[in-house]
Amino acid sequence: MTTTLIILILLLLLTSAPIFVAFGLAAFLTVIFITDIQPVVLVQQIFGGIDQFALMALPFFIFAANIMDAGGLSDRLMRWARALVGHVTGGVAMTAQVSSMFFGALSGSGPATVMAIGKIMYPEMLRAHFKPSFASGLLASAGAASLIIPPSITLIVFGSVTGTSIGDLFLAGIGAGIVIGISSIIYIYFYSCYHQFPRNKRASLKELLVSTRQAIWALIIPIIILGGIYGGFFTPTEAAGVIVIYALIVSAFIYRQLTLKQFYRVCVDSATTSAQILVLVASAQILGWLLTRGGVPQQVATFVSENISSAILFLLILNLVLLVMGMMMEGIAAIVITAPLLFPAATALGIDPVHFGIIIVTNLAIGMYTPPFGMNIFVAQSVSKLNMLQILPGVMKFVAVNLFALLVITYVPDTTMFLVEWISR
Repeated sequence: MTTTLIILILLLLLTSAPIFVAFGLAAFLTVIFITDIQPVVLVQQIFGGIDQFALMALPFFIFAANIMDAGGLSDRLMRWARALVGHVTGGVAMTAQVSSMFFGALSGSGPATVMAIGKIMYPEMLRAHFKPSFASGLLASAGAASLIIPPSITLIVFGSVTGTSIGDLFLAGIGAGIVIGISSIIYIYFYSCYHQFPRNKRASLKELLVSTRQAIWALIIPIIILGGIYGGFFTPTEAAGVIVIYALIVSAFIYRQLTLKQFYRVCVDSATTSAQILVLVASAQILGWLLTRGGVPQQVATFVSENISSAILFLLILNLVLLVMGMMMEGIAAIVITAPLLFPAATALGIDPVHFGIIIVTNLAIGMYTPPFGMNIFVAQSVSKLNMLQILPGVMKFVAVNLFALLVITYVPDTTMFLVEWISR
């Protein structure tokens, strides 16, 4: 059964079928022709896959992110980032990096972050004499941080399929996002010093305070989410609903930039995005159920326990596999496939579930801009109008830098787990 299922999935993917179609149709054909399972069970598994309290947070966070984008919070974040780091050597590129990280946290989408920040910052980086390939590589890599920094949709999905605390994943995601961001900022600084780029005028204290005041409504969102969760005021799912109300109030009544027409568009876009993700989760639930029924997770765990006794080696192999998957497959799809299979083996080796989740998501984030198939590369190309050969040198330098950061996240757990451990004391 398992062999037939995998062959069907590969054949469907080779025909360019959508991933949810490949999962769902392969599972359906396998059940009909290979097993004696009643087809109605598939329907039950589909609903069971999305009938989870934790997954209710997903459409709410997507809705909140789209409201904040339309309501002007992202523009104010960019001005705040420019006032904060714009005067440092390489400040224009650092502004793109910092604003991408914050915008990615709001949008939850790497491609959307590359497009939104790139349209503004790419011309500015060229005017500051940065090479087009460097600027494109920066945008592609910085946009991927949205997979890691909370409220991350990928972390929510990982938590829902493995039963790991989403609140703890959010806390660890902050640490991982900081490590990735700092690694890129350090590289930007030394690159800029080597090429002797001029420094911009430092923002005055008044300008910094004004930009901070204008962006404060966006900057306190992580405090509301994490403070509310760990203060016992609401669950991660309820936090998503709170943020939607918060975003509506700020966008419509404080900034006054969200019109009724924009709100309608936001509702449609949010519903579309949520449906795309949830149908993928539902179809992957069928696949996971059939693989579990075939004993695949147990076989993987047994193989690992008999052949890999070192958590260090296991994590190294995990990183290599996930980097390849990340450049070929959308992050959520990769999580719903790999997490249930590898989670038992990881816990058997004593790897913390939260740390394991962060490693998976960080790998997939890097895979999003790893040539030749990383999605963010194609979006960056649409912004810069460069071909693959032109953009490749800049992208690969950021891949190398962030791979070093990945090794730090993987083998120095305290860099990501310090907030989890501090809060849980």
